[in-house]
Amino acid sequence: MRTPKENQMTHELGRRERAAAMRRTGGAKGAPACGRRGFSLIEIMVVIVIIGMLAGAVAVSVGDYMETAKASRARSDLATIKDAVEAFHLQKGRYPTNNEGLDPLPLENRRDPWGNPYQYNRPGEKGPYEVFTLGADGREGGSGANADIYSWQLGGGEEGDS
Repeated sequence: MRTPKENQMTHELGRRERAAAMRRTGGAKGAPACGRRGFSLIEIMVVIVIIGMLAGAVAVSVGDYMETAKASRARSDLATIKDAVEAFHLQKGRYPTNNEGLDPLPLENRRDPWGNPYQYNRPGEKGPYEVFTLGADGREGGSGANADIYSWQLGGGEEGDS
């Protein structure tokens, strides 16, 4: 059993530890100690608005790159289809008819990056055939992402001459 003096010393030691802990943590109400303070609601809101503006700018840039990438993929697909049409011509001695379209060709992909089917015309505007996509809107004409892309715009020589 403890003596009254030992009890008083233990009580005093406990009180000192509690006081030191309160100084370290900022007291019973949780106020910051040592002159430190938290962020105010206004400061947090300003940071959130700035982050939102940066995210919006990034989203617009990424959207532009996505449309450019889709147009590049459409050009690449048209070049592949053009090669398949030329291979068909070498094997069969003729180009596919409008009724056949792209069906007799061994193609993995018959849709443009916007989900519309690639188009085939025989005869074409600038050669014996043309393969094209109507762009993002799926309608003739347009500009930017909605612009039509034709096989004869790809360069690298004209379509065959039969």
